[in-house]
Amino acid sequence: RARERRARFVGKNGACNVAHKNIREQGRFLQDVFTTLVDLKWPHTLLIFTMSFLCSWLLFGMVWWLIAFAHGDLDHSTRLQRDPGEGAAGAPANFVPCVTSIHSFTSAFLFSIEVQVTIGFGGRMVTEECPAAILVLIVQNIVGLVINAIMLGCIFMKTSQAHRRAETLIFSKHAVIALREGKLCFMLRVGDLRKSMIISATIRMQVVKKTASLEGEVVPLNQIDIQMENPVGGNSIFLVSPLIIYHVIDKNSPLYDISPLNLHHHEDLEIIVILEGVVETTGITTQARTSYLADEILWGQRFVPIVAEEDGRYSVDYSKFGNTVKVPTPSCTARQLEEDKSIM
Repeated sequence: RARERRARFVGKNGACNVAHKNIREQGRFLQDVFTTLVDLKWPHTLLIFTMSFLCSWLLFGMVWWLIAFAHGDLDHSTRLQRDPGEGAAGAPANFVPCVTSIHSFTSAFLFSIEVQVTIGFGGRMVTEECPAAILVLIVQNIVGLVINAIMLGCIFMKTSQAHRRAETLIFSKHAVIALREGKLCFMLRVGDLRKSMIISATIRMQVVKKTASLEGEVVPLNQIDIQMENPVGGNSIFLVSPLIIYHVIDKNSPLYDISPLNLHHHEDLEIIVILEGVVETTGITTQARTSYLADEILWGQRFVPIVAEEDGRYSVDYSKFGNTVKVPTPSCTARQLEEDKSIM
């Protein structure tokens, strides 16, 4: 029985199982604020924008209150509230405040909200009396527009992230090894659930395992590219229907010396599959990933056909997407199979 395997490098859902610790240069994240906001979780992003609005309203509310205080608007408002008939003599009635109807910090805060979010109820407005008030009005409007632009851009990017489209790109739960054209091949199936296509789709595979160099250097996660084939040829695929992607196990393959007897004893073996392409509807590049451990590779099996012609069009039965059937397959390594053929 195979020993318990170490943690997998890439999950079946494509998430990378890597934790970053002891990062001393945290300030680098602030140099790219927009990407940092997009990468945050939704509750944290909404909390940051809520606090940004509240802080800006409070800050400019304090500025409006100071302008009113310095100009004497608060004292005049207090006198009018105490004696509404004041002003008959002439002098107080000619007083023009910087902002009308501001008599406390609460009213200054409400006016700050009205300025920034353009909710005007008609009770408070800026007059021509104070140039400083007009300047603050311009500055607050610019600040509000900047916060709105960043918030809308961040929300748009979070809702249209490439990994959302990758949710509809599916891989078979298991991979198989069987004969194809007289050679042992590693095969998997990939499909797209949406009708909108992935343009310029490419696929590649890597083997991740622990290796040691001749000098004794141990590489815990050595990534080795492996050559793959597909029905279209090359790495580009036309993913209009599910395809079986396969890798010919030859002398250049890291699977060359693996047999069904020792396959499950390779607890450090992990094959990563990466599919990349451009989303047809948005033009955004997307990437879907999955991985296969040794116990997720079935020896001597083949995927069943799922595409059939019905009523003049091709129909795909996704209920059989991961189904396999047993086929005659040699219980030996690709090296041994090649040596037997050379002897014959």
